[in-house]
Amino acid sequence: MAELTGKHVLGVALSFFGVIIVVNLLMAYRAISTFPGLEVANGYIASQTFDAERKAQEALGWTVATEYTQGRLTLAVTDSEGLPAAMQSLAVLVGRTTASRQDQRPEFERVAGVWQADVALDWGKWMLVVEAEAQDGTKFKQRLELFVMDKAQG
Repeated sequence: MAELTGKHVLGVALSFFGVIIVVNLLMAYRAISTFPGLEVANGYIASQTFDAERKAQEALGWTVATEYTQGRLTLAVTDSEGLPAAMQSLAVLVGRTTASRQDQRPEFERVAGVWQADVALDWGKWMLVVEAEAQDGTKFKQRLELFVMDKAQG
């Protein structure tokens, strides 16, 4: 067995810390390259109207229920009385919470009081950003989670 010299100890220490540094740089690169971006351009300006918009949205009394079965995403938007909400527009962003490359904006159609769209989703956790506008112009925005349990569900 060879004698352990200062050069060997230096090589082991540099290798150890080199691996840690390379892994940290790789993880930082992956975090930055997959981050979908900011929610708002200027948080201070967005905060100026936040409370008024929230109160107007709460006054609508709308709730959103989601269901995903066999490639069909269903949204049931109901008012405070449990009836289908009267809205003039609906837009939904479907995507992952951690990356934007799978984001999609399906076209929904109203069928028997609910909104439906054909969407191909893999298993896992999905995020839905529902944006709608009431007949009186009140904006409604809600972020929901959707869990697709297995491929048979999609």
